[in-house]
Amino acid sequence: MGYTDQRFDVNLSILFTELPLLERPAAAAAAGFTAVELWWPWIETPTPEQAELDALKKALDDAGTQLVGLNFYAGALPGPDRGALSVPGEESDRFRANIEVAADFAASVGCKALNALYGNRVEGADPQVQDSLALENLVLAARAADRVGAILLVETLNKPESPLYPLVSAPSAIEVIDKVNAATGLGNAKFLLDIYHLSMNGETPEDIAEVIKAYADKTGHVQIADNPGRGAPGTGSLPLEELLDQLKKAGYAGWVGLEYKAPDAAASFEWLPAEARAAN
Repeated sequence: MGYTDQRFDVNLSILFTELPLLERPAAAAAAGFTAVELWWPWIETPTPEQAELDALKKALDDAGTQLVGLNFYAGALPGPDRGALSVPGEESDRFRANIEVAADFAASVGCKALNALYGNRVEGADPQVQDSLALENLVLAARAADRVGAILLVETLNKPESPLYPLVSAPSAIEVIDKVNAATGLGNAKFLLDIYHLSMNGETPEDIAEVIKAYADKTGHVQIADNPGRGAPGTGSLPLEELLDQLKKAGYAGWVGLEYKAPDAAASFEWLPAEARAAN
């Protein structure tokens, strides 16, 4: 048990960011990893030119890296935004314009998980109107994901860092997931369980263990960072190895995304033996 029997992937939107996007897959491969994930890389547009999509596919292929998770368009992330799908008006329209683009790109690189960030509460907008819009857009996204054989992920963030984001507990995300699955009948909406965000919400390791036990069967992807600091495992006080073992015992066999900050990404992987980095 422990870190060596997990399937890790590197989040290239938070690690290796000192490099241009197209050089990051090769950097992850040079560090020994064969799987990567990404936030939507084109912050300014939900519908990039085909040539840009093709260039990213080529960079992934050339590096021998498998994309295992991709966010739908989520506004300015990193930045003030936390998704677009529940934001009335232009942002929701941009999310919709992105759905088939993201799904088609995922299909082109064999990516089987698409993450849809819910979006912030907007001043002056009725929360119920935002939630109805969110459900509508998530249903469209779930159908597009299903069309390409992928799951749709819904993520819990944390209140201190995302005070306007409404999904800041596991049950709040699970409630949305259940509604999406009830509306589509597809059953492909799953929980993105981010241990760092749960911890930042004030949940103790014991609380997180309870979340794992309760929702492992609805979990489609996991992300980790240590806390405090959102650094690599071992830089904070979270018992990440133990929590990942509990996930495994609860039946989770999916990917664990390394979504932590490090000034030198290549040097930050020392906690993980080199032979455990390539996905098995």
